[in-house]
Amino acid sequence: MPQSAMPSPAGPRPSVTYPALAARLLALPPSCGPVRIVAVDGPSGAGKSTFADHLAEVLVGAPVVRSDDFRVPWDADPLTWWEPLRHAVLDPLRDGRPAVLRRYDWHRDRYGPEERVPPAPVLIIEGVGSAWAKSPAAYRIWIDAPYDLRRARALDRDGPEYTGAWEDWAVREQAHFAADATLDRCDLLVDGTTFTPHRL
Repeated sequence: MPQSAMPSPAGPRPSVTYPALAARLLALPPSCGPVRIVAVDGPSGAGKSTFADHLAEVLVGAPVVRSDDFRVPWDADPLTWWEPLRHAVLDPLRDGRPAVLRRYDWHRDRYGPEERVPPAPVLIIEGVGSAWAKSPAAYRIWIDAPYDLRRARALDRDGPEYTGAWEDWAVREQAHFAADATLDRCDLLVDGTTFTPHRL
C-alpha cells in the first residue's frame, strides 16, 4: 500500500522530511541502468514542479526532467512527451551514457541548446504521466490538490486566456489517470496544499 503524507479519515499522518525521503530513494536499487528514476506525477496545478525542486535541492546533483521540457500541445494526449523522453533521456541512461536534452521554451516556441544529463544516482521525472505503467520508475510520488486550487494556480501561471484549454486538459489527464490506474501504483501520496521546503 502507498505511504501517505495526505490527510486520512483517521486524522493527519506524520509528515516526512526531504532528507529522510532522499535517504529512502538512494537506498533503492537502480531502475534505468545505474539510475534510480523518481516519478513525480499528479494533475496539473497540484504542485509537482515545486515539490520536485525541493527534492532535487536535497538530492544534490539530481537532475530534474519535466514534461514541460517537451512540446505537448494543450489538445494533445498527456503522454505525447513520453516517446521523446525515452529517446533523448531514458535510453541513453539505461545504457550508462549521459543523455542529451534540448528543453522546450514555451514562451519562445523553440527548443533550447543541448544540455547533458548525467547518469546520476537519482533522476527526477516530473509531469503528468511520469508514473504511468511503462515508466521505469524506482519510486512513484503522487501529488494532488483540490480542483479549484489547481485551476487557480494553473491560470495564474499560464494566464486566464487558457481557461478553456486547461479545463479540457484536466478532463484528458483524469481519463489518462483512470485508464492507467496511476494512483494505485504510487509509493507516496503528497497533499499539494500543505507541503513546504522542509517537510511533506
